[in-house]
Amino acid sequence: MERLMRTLETRQIAFELHESAGRLSFLLDGLLPSNPPQDTSPSGVTPQQMSALLSELMQAGVWLRSMPAQKDAALEEELAGYRKQVERLRNLLPSIHAALLSERARLEQERERVRSAAEWARASGQTL
Repeated sequence: MERLMRTLETRQIAFELHESAGRLSFLLDGLLPSNPPQDTSPSGVTPQQMSALLSELMQAGVWLRSMPAQKDAALEEELAGYRKQVERLRNLLPSIHAALLSERARLEQERERVRSAAEWARASGQTL
């Protein structure tokens, strides 16, 4: 009975890792431009995309922590597929970081433009 429970647990973990790898693949594909000439860097990363990636990694972490010491071939295969997606993410992280820094600089520039316009409007109102 105990062996059957371990087998069911192992199959459940394999299934969850398979599903998680699929969701990670989908999320990572969504980060890349639709028609990349040869560039495979993310063009713009939304907070929702980052949140979804983090959530997926955390959910998979629960399954990874419950993995049995002895893994069957199916679990090893699903683990390899999940690892492949995590490696894809790792390779994209520098590009994601650069995109986020670029967006931050753009937002700071826009904030300065709005601040200058507000300052000008205040000064113009005082001269009337």
